[in-house]
Order: sequence, then C-alpha cells, then structure tokens
Amino acid sequence: MVMDYALSEKEKIIIDTARIVANEKIKLVRRQYDEEERFPREIIKEFAQANLCGVCIPEKYGGLGRGIMGLVLVVEELSKVDGAIALSVAATALGMLPILIAGSEEQKKKYLPNIASGKNLAAFGLTEASAGSDVGAIATTSIRDGDHYILNGTKCFITNGGEADIYTIFARTNLDKGIRGISCFIVEKGIPGFKFGKKEKKMGIKASSTRELIFDNCKLHKDQLLGKEGHGLIIAQATLDISRPGVAAQALGIATGALEEAVRYSKKRIQFGQPIISFQAIQHMLADMATNIEAARALLYASARMIDSNVKKRTTKESAMTKLFCSEVAMKVTTKAVQIFGGYGYMREYPVEKMMRDARITTLYEGTSQIQKNEIALKLIKELVGSK
Repeated sequence: MVMDYALSEKEKIIIDTARIVANEKIKLVRRQYDEEERFPREIIKEFAQANLCGVCIPEKYGGLGRGIMGLVLVVEELSKVDGAIALSVAATALGMLPILIAGSEEQKKKYLPNIASGKNLAAFGLTEASAGSDVGAIATTSIRDGDHYILNGTKCFITNGGEADIYTIFARTNLDKGIRGISCFIVEKGIPGFKFGKKEKKMGIKASSTRELIFDNCKLHKDQLLGKEGHGLIIAQATLDISRPGVAAQALGIATGALEEAVRYSKKRIQFGQPIISFQAIQHMLADMATNIEAARALLYASARMIDSNVKKRTTKESAMTKLFCSEVAMKVTTKAVQIFGGYGYMREYPVEKMMRDARITTLYEGTSQIQKNEIALKLIKELVGSK
C-alpha cells in the first residue's frame, strides 16, 4: 500500500487500467519475450486499445492530456511487471516530445494523433558512437540544399530503433557553429536512404529494440525541420528535462515489482522451520527497500507535478535528481531482492534476476548517474551564485 499522493479520479483510473493490462497481458508472457528478445507488437496493440499510448499528449491531438504525471503513472505500473515492455511507451514519449515542444501546429496535427492512437511509435535519435554524454561531438550532418536537407550519418543505441515509425533526429546543419549548429528533424521510416544497422544484444530490457540508424543521403523537405536551424541542442535539453521522469518511473516500477516478489517469496520460503520473512535480517532488507521506494515515488510525483504546472521554465535539476535517485534505488532494491531469493534469485525461473538486469540500464540511458550529478551541481552553483 503506497502513501496517499492525492491522485485525481482520472489518475486512479489510468493506474487501474495499466495494472489490468500489465497483469492480464504481460505477466504470463514476459519471460518468453525476454528469452526470445522479441519486440512486443501484440502487447502494444493492447496498450492502444486501453488508451495508454497517448496519455501525455494533449486532447486536441487525440491524447488523454494527462501530462508527464499521467505518463509516469502508466510507465511505473507497467514496469512493475516488465520494465522492457513498458519501455515501448516511455521511448515513444521521448521521441514524440521534441514535436510537442518545438513542432509547428501543422507538424503536431500530422504526427501526434497517430502516436496517441498507438498507430505509430516514435524514437529519439541523439546518441552516436562518439557522442554519448558529449552531445557536442555529433557527426551526423543535414546540409541545406534548396528546399531540402541532405541527411548523412549514423545513430546508435536507439530505443525503439527499427520498430518506430517516426524519428526525431539531431544533426549538424552548420559545421562552423559547434553546438549552435545542431538542428532537429522529423524523419519517417521508409524514406530512401534511411536504413537500420545491427540490433544490439543487451544484458537487460531484451524485449525492447535497441538499434543502429543509418542515413545515406536522405532527402528531407524543409518542413521536416523542428523549430529553427541551430536550435537542436535547446530542443534536446528541453526534451530531457521532461522525459527523464519517464526513466525514473520505469526504474521505480521495476523496484516496486521486485519488492513485491521478495515479500511473496519470503512468506513462502521455509528455512530452519519458519518463513524467512520472520527473520530480522530479511525484515530489515525489506524495510530498507520499501523506504527507498517510497522516497523515490515522492520525488518522482513531485517532479512530474512541477513539470505539468509550468511554474518553472526549466526543470533540469529536478528531473536529474529524480532520474538519479530512482535509478539508483532500482539497482539497490533489485539486488537485495535477488539476495532474499538466495540461489533461486539467480535463476531465470524467478523474475527478480530479470528485474535486476532491466534495472541496470536506468542508470545509463538518458544520461548516466554521473551526468545527472553534473546537471544537479551546475544548477545548484548557478542558484547559489544568483542568490548573492
């Protein structure tokens, strides 16, 4: 039983809907999808039917209009059962947000309704082999040629890669302006010159497609530019400010699921003539897990509310804190869950080993824990200096 966060009736309905889908459509097949490393197309159809795909998209574009808070509630609930399958929702939101943030009205009307309905998935294309945390090292180019741009380059580690229909891609439009020469484009699957490279073999989130994108003289009309030329980094930063709670929600959901599994197992597991949950060592581990999870949830919900309220133009620090804390909690909790299961926790027969593998990525993508600390520290320094 979680604390009372004064959720609205609509938010409670969203949670209940996501819980039903997770338990009825995901739970029985999660192990199969993980072992086969298969993208969950069939389950995404269930998400669409339940109106979970467009939860954070405004109603005028076919969504539910529940903002980032709605998104984190869905991702958290789905991730309690399977963080990899839930990622299809979170990653689509990440790929969609640049359009919502910087798109023209025509672009929003063209792309957002199909994403909201679940007809189209989206993906975010920023990372390159030599440009992970260092966004300024992007080598992909998109050079203006009359009314078109010619896109060339490669992106790697792209979540939903190959499965998504719509990609928001960051590329250099001016080679002489450094980070101010980066722009963002909407690229549709299937255009000439756009193909997919290798599909990554990963430690966890195996039901999620992580793939290389290759652009070879892709011809994009100028209408595919998001915002203005040279505003790519601004769009990327604004996107991550509001998307990182989605990763935090995934981490929190995985941690919560692991705690629930650990409690159930420790009630049934008999050692020395009694359930292991009666041992103080186990009780203390469960207490630490539950306390960290509830602290993470409080921070996540508060950050999501802040983003949706628009009280701050930028929520870089708050989003970074949330993503940092929730992802680190996920690793601590899932590791302890495996420990509580003992040798059985290391076996694929039980779900906690998968939860630990899935949790690991949350400390890495959309900025490593160290990058989050950099973001937090920089904002703190500016605030302290500015207050003098």
